[in-house]
Amino acid sequence: MAKERVVWAKKLPEVYKKLDEIDKVIAGHLDSGLLELVKLRASVLNGCSFCIDLHTQQALEAGESQQRLFLVSAWYEAGAIFSDAERAVLALTDEITRLGEHGVSDEVYDGAAEHFDDQELSALIAAAAMMNLYNRLAVTSHLHPRKR
Repeated sequence: MAKERVVWAKKLPEVYKKLDEIDKVIAGHLDSGLLELVKLRASVLNGCSFCIDLHTQQALEAGESQQRLFLVSAWYEAGAIFSDAERAVLALTDEITRLGEHGVSDEVYDGAAEHFDDQELSALIAAAAMMNLYNRLAVTSHLHPRKR
């Protein structure tokens, strides 16, 4: 029988507090709807059910449509459901999340840079990286969404 997993945020609350502070800085530079798309897409790619549930709920509360949230998992096939800027951000999130030996391609980076200034682009990169950290912590800890 597997040992119960540690919940990192409960054992290292000072780390969670610092990460939360970083999240707030990032959020101060981005539209909240766009930020939730980044968080949701990274969570889908990483298979983090806890984070998918959390960010779906937060996006709904912020006014995001169910249709767009359902289509985040297949954004590249969703056509005009997502704007060009959103598609560029989702492509960037994909490449940051699936970071391989070649990193983020110039094509994807330049596509995002066409729509966002340097500060916003920096915040988007940081948001995707932070979400990947949170996903890895939650998946490793076996955090699961609560049934509603």
